[in-house]
Amino acid sequence: MNKPRNAFTLVELMIVVAIIGLLASIAIPSFLELQLRSKRAELAPNVQAIKASEVAYEALEDKFVSAAQSPAALPGKVQVTWIGNPGFDELSWEPDGLVRGAYSVVTTGGDFVVMGKMDVDGDSVAAEYTATRSIGPSLNSHASVY
Repeated sequence: MNKPRNAFTLVELMIVVAIIGLLASIAIPSFLELQLRSKRAELAPNVQAIKASEVAYEALEDKFVSAAQSPAALPGKVQVTWIGNPGFDELSWEPDGLVRGAYSVVTTGGDFVVMGKMDVDGDSVAAEYTATRSIGPSLNSHASVY
């Protein structure tokens, strides 16, 4: 008569550990990429909001406003407090809360280019969104650049 088993064998435990390791090796890089993508998501709505401010300002004043990059250096992984400059003050635009990106506006005759840059993965390659009067925010860097 066979006695019932009360424990797992070493082989069964090793198989379970191998399966968990395999699943983790697939899931962790995907999770890290999703974290970076969610941080980069700050750029598009802020660039769109600056574009809307430029269009509204032009409707009132018949001109566009240039704004130097603010903050002057890319913040990187850590969010920083927004420090405006005269161009953004004239547009009456500032982000809600802390930022990870740097924003600027360049005027070119009868148009403008809004730029938002960010480097949240710290590899010295910045993700960049731009918008103009007629074109909404678009990612100008490769989709894998964060």
